[in-house]
Amino acid sequence: MTFDEYQQQAITTAIVHPDPQMDKTIYAMGVAGEAGEVIEKWKKIVAYKDGVVSPEDRAELAKELGDVMWYIAVLAHSLDLSLDQIATTNLQKLADRKERGVQKGSGDNR
Repeated sequence: MTFDEYQQQAITTAIVHPDPQMDKTIYAMGVAGEAGEVIEKWKKIVAYKDGVVSPEDRAELAKELGDVMWYIAVLAHSLDLSLDQIATTNLQKLADRKERGVQKGSGDNR
């Protein structure tokens, strides 16, 4: 499955609101909220399980990562962005940073 194929299937499960701005806002907040759930689960693994990831932990993390992916897919669609193109552009950016030796550091345009 390509990213675009996933995106096309994901949007069929979205609840569409009458106000497109509200959709974008809800989807953006969903990305942040679900990412927060990922980090909360990871915190508990590190803090209470000495970093040992059980099969159950792995399954729960996969669910939360899937939720992050869904929100990214529907947000991108609401902005007329292709997940395939986003992924390609991101890999090109990262390869360029690696080639120039600026993988570490701060700022989007390094």
